[in-house]
Amino acid sequence: MKQYKRMKVRFFKRAILDEFRQKVRPQKVLILLGARRVGKTEFIKKYLENYSSNEYLLLNGEDQKTLDALHNRSSDNYRKILGNQKLLVIDEAQKIPDIGQKLKLIVDGIEGIRVIVTGSSVFDLTNKLGEPLVGRENTIRLFPLAQLEFSPHENYFDTVGKLEERLIFGSYPELEQFIDWNEKASYLEGIVNSYLLRDILEYGGIKKADKIMDLLRLIAFQVGKEVNVDELASSLKGISRNTIENYLDLLSKVFIIYKVSGFNRNLRKEVTKMNRWYFYDNGIRNAVIRNFNHLNFRMDKGELWENYLMAERIKYNAYNNKRVNYYFWRTYDQQELDLVEEEAGILRGYEFKWNSRKKGRVPGGWKNSYPDAEFNVVNTDNYLDFIT
Repeated sequence: MKQYKRMKVRFFKRAILDEFRQKVRPQKVLILLGARRVGKTEFIKKYLENYSSNEYLLLNGEDQKTLDALHNRSSDNYRKILGNQKLLVIDEAQKIPDIGQKLKLIVDGIEGIRVIVTGSSVFDLTNKLGEPLVGRENTIRLFPLAQLEFSPHENYFDTVGKLEERLIFGSYPELEQFIDWNEKASYLEGIVNSYLLRDILEYGGIKKADKIMDLLRLIAFQVGKEVNVDELASSLKGISRNTIENYLDLLSKVFIIYKVSGFNRNLRKEVTKMNRWYFYDNGIRNAVIRNFNHLNFRMDKGELWENYLMAERIKYNAYNNKRVNYYFWRTYDQQELDLVEEEAGILRGYEFKWNSRKKGRVPGGWKNSYPDAEFNVVNTDNYLDFIT
């Protein structure tokens, strides 16, 4: 049996750390959301190193003992469980029935208590936490590792040298322990087979996992293109348009894919009826289509580049607390921009070029319609300025 070499696991300081510390407050619930395997549990363990073991209570929503202990929904029960501890941490909190109501009792009934919960499914956590915890919660997102988190550990040549791997394998934290190309691929295939749809199947009442995977493959082959829901329904025989839209919504709520709409200011020539869909991580996208070939053997380099830049830009803006709306822009006469950002009334248009020798030019329709907007070309020469 082949033995794979593994690197010593490094801890990357996560970009949310400082904000996270500030938001752990008395009588508040701090919700840490993110896809499975992006490092939520390890982040919490690292955070708790600043506390002695008698200062906090760490529970796991997947542990039956936790479910049993929290079952009796009363302030007296929760005071007994916590004792003198003023920090409660619940990992995978979406597993706990009526978690929102239970946390409301805890933060309202125990003076000075601070609560941290983690979850991998926004559709479940948000729905169950939202109403009971209005005014009592803060939420922070954790993504796969961002380039701005890699950068303190790399010089420029290291970063450029790793670009191909990040386009192929993405940036899930556990990948950093693997050296072998095949083992990286096996790890990602394991995520897709074991974890990717777990929350949807458990909480969404979905029984046709094969149909969701078929849909995800179709989306993977249309990265950077407008997606026609009717065509998807036609390709996935036996699945209605409404079901397709429901599946897409669920896949976005468990942080696998996200939607980008067309930008317009009610100009008749602008295309806005369909959306584009991207993956939060290139590695997951490639695992879905089972293609981990080197870039020299791929026909989708442009799609990989666009998906990578979109995801990294979203991480960058989120971790810098920028409130940005994301769009694409295209006209019926085929003028287009890959990304339009709208931030505090300012428009920025971007064109992504894998080949740095190809010079981008601002589309005439964009320049004429939005003369005050910025325009930038992002290529392999300047992409680090765009994402770090």
